[in-house]
Amino acid sequence: MNVILIAVIVLGAVGLIAALVLWGTAKKFAVKEDPRIGQVGEVLPGANCGGCGFPGCGGMAAACVKAADEAGSLEGLNCPVGGQPCMEKVAAILGLQAAAAAAPKVAVVRCNGTCENRPRIAEYDGVRTCRIANTTCMGETACAYGCLGCGDCVAACQFDAIKMNPETGLPEVDTTKCTACGACAKACPRSIIEIRQMKGAKKMGVVVECMNKDKGAVAMKACKAACIACQKCVKVCEFDAIHVENFVAYIDPEKCKLCRKCEDECPKQVIHAINMPARKPKETSPAPSQGGEPKAAPKVAPARPKAEAPAAPETEE
Repeated sequence: MNVILIAVIVLGAVGLIAALVLWGTAKKFAVKEDPRIGQVGEVLPGANCGGCGFPGCGGMAAACVKAADEAGSLEGLNCPVGGQPCMEKVAAILGLQAAAAAAPKVAVVRCNGTCENRPRIAEYDGVRTCRIANTTCMGETACAYGCLGCGDCVAACQFDAIKMNPETGLPEVDTTKCTACGACAKACPRSIIEIRQMKGAKKMGVVVECMNKDKGAVAMKACKAACIACQKCVKVCEFDAIHVENFVAYIDPEKCKLCRKCEDECPKQVIHAINMPARKPKETSPAPSQGGEPKAAPKVAPARPKAEAPAAPETEE
C-alpha cells in the first residue's frame, strides 16, 4: 500500500513540476496579438480564398493592421470578395481613410477552341481532371495550349461563378458572381484563365481568346479560331495596347480604351469584347468593300428601266 501511495505522490509531483515549467515558458514566450486583428477579421467575409494575396482572412487582417501601423494607409490592400464596402469598414476600425476603389477584376478564359473550332482527334478515358490530363497527354484535341475541358476551374470556384458549357466544351465565367479570387487561375494547368483588370462598374474589357504559341499555319491546323499573329490588330490600335509575342497577340488592359477596332479587324475573330453590347451589323461598311460593284449593279436593276424608257415612245410613233 505504501508503494502505491509513494508512486502516486511521485507522479503528482512530476506532473506539478511539468505544469509549472510549461506555465513559465508560456508566459515568457507569449506573443501578444493586437486585438484589432480580431476586429478586422470579423469584418472580412471569411471566404479564405486567398484572392487578397494572403493566406486566408486572418493573414489579410494582420496585414491591414501592420500597414496601418507602419504606413498609415491601406493602399494596395484589397479584399476581392468584400470589395470596397468591406475595406471601408476595415479602415474605420483602424482609424484610417479608405483607399480608393481598386479597378474591378474578373476571371477571363483565354480560349475560343469550341467543339466546332477545335474538333476532337482522340478520346481521353483517364481521370477527369485537367492537371492529370495535361501531365499524361495533350488532351482530346491537337492544341497543346487550349482548354482541356475537365472542369478543374469549376471545382475550385467557391462562388459558383464558372460553369462548363456542354455545347462548346469550354468554361464560362459569370462576371456578376466572380470575385477575382484567383482560385480558378491557380487550378488551370495551362494558365488559360487570367485574372484581368476591367473597366467600369459593368466590368468591360476586350480580350484575345487564344493562347496558342505556334506559328499561324500550325495553329490553324489545331484550331480554326487560333491567333495567326497577322498583326492587323496591332496596326489598327491607336493606343499601343496590343503586342504580339510568341506568335500570339495580347491586349494590355491598362492601355486599352475599348474602341473595339481590333475586334473588327481580326480576320480569325479571336478578339472578343466582354460585357459590352453586341455589334450592330454595319450598313455602310459593305459599300466601300463593294466600291467597284455599283457600276455593275445598275446594269441589273436601275440601268434597265432607263434603257427601256425611250423604247416605249418609238413604238408609239
